[in-house]
Amino acid sequence: MPIYEYACKDCGHEFEALVRSSTVPECPGCHSQKLDKLLSVFGTTASMPAAVSMPASPCGGCPNSGGPGGCAFA
Repeated sequence: MPIYEYACKDCGHEFEALVRSSTVPECPGCHSQKLDKLLSVFGTTASMPAAVSMPASPCGGCPNSGGPGGCAFA
């Protein structure tokens, strides 16, 4: 069930609606079904987190590589 963003053509109210395949959305303000579907934009962050450093190879990168149930690559 996708969430869509709409703008009502009658009153101009913008809202989001969870739309099932068998339902017709309506404006929560004036109950009109004359709607424009808006272009949704995904939220993003302004900056990216620092990259996580990974060992050069999987062997030797585990803290318990020599213990019981040690590294599967060893």
